[in-house]
Amino acid sequence: MAMMTFADAINDALSVAMTEDANVICYGLGVDDPKGVFGTTLNLKDKFGSERVFDMPTSENAMTGIGVGAALYGLKPVMTHQRLDFALLTMDQLVNNAAKWRFMFGGHRGVPLTVRMILGRGWGQGPTHSQNLQAWFAHVPGLKVVMPSTAEDAKGLLLSSIFDPDPVIFLEHRWLHNLKGEVPSGDCRVALGKANLLRQGTDITLVAMSYMTIEALHAVDHLASQGVTCDLIDLRSIRPLDWVAIENSVNRTGRLLVLDTGNLTGSISGEIVAKTSSMCWGQLKCAPQRLAMPDFPEATSPLLTKNYHVRAEHIAAKIGEMLSRNIDFRSLEEQRKHPHDVPGDWFSGPF
Repeated sequence: MAMMTFADAINDALSVAMTEDANVICYGLGVDDPKGVFGTTLNLKDKFGSERVFDMPTSENAMTGIGVGAALYGLKPVMTHQRLDFALLTMDQLVNNAAKWRFMFGGHRGVPLTVRMILGRGWGQGPTHSQNLQAWFAHVPGLKVVMPSTAEDAKGLLLSSIFDPDPVIFLEHRWLHNLKGEVPSGDCRVALGKANLLRQGTDITLVAMSYMTIEALHAVDHLASQGVTCDLIDLRSIRPLDWVAIENSVNRTGRLLVLDTGNLTGSISGEIVAKTSSMCWGQLKCAPQRLAMPDFPEATSPLLTKNYHVRAEHIAAKIGEMLSRNIDFRSLEEQRKHPHDVPGDWFSGPF
């Protein structure tokens, strides 16, 4: 085990995969530039050469088609987009080719393509560089969708994605890249489709994904000091979803709050609330709830985004409402020195 950042864990996973299998290649806009896609691809070109680690022209749809073809030829491409928003130009290749291939050829051949996309807020990214569109990809049969929240899972889930026989959308929230945690050495794969129970409690089940898991951890630990205990489930995979973990927890606590990094309407959180309501109807003590971004784009101005995102204090307040209890969350609000671009002084890890 070694202490490293989320970004370094991504880099380590790529290095391990490329060392283990000569068919793994890594490419995309900025992959070999001096900053290495927020540090995630630094030094890979020096280690593995320009034939396996290389930049691409600004033609996202074309580079995705190249990835599909390379995967069918026998390679394991890892393609990187520095913003999820850039990948919107690739939807034809992803939806009509990569996702459908195994079905169209009788299950005999898949497309082992991993597509890394950076998403999330920060630094005034604005409406066209901060979108969280995991629900788009999860809606497509044939695509797996992964959203790690910790450094350990970043490495383990990326390794599993690279060696999966079908296409995987690997979504990294930019606020997680500097998060630190203990990460195992070597090939330490984490199974896709298995959620992680980070905290155990009896009052309510929280289901979270990506950066929302970090805000949830902060809220849950704060609530524990006020006598409220929570099950906190980090989904890790958005498709497939670990319905067994969710159902078991909700049947025990009787309450559900789902946290989503995306916009509310048509969100993953809505799917979880709907299916859990049908699976656990007899055990529910109150109506399931969800917290997500509002149904309009994120502005660039700090003044306009100050109250746009879900934070730990909002989670604590919602849980208090669901439990009919008065919760003091002022100390959570006071830790927000820079409400627009920095989570707070508490945001350091490991968690």
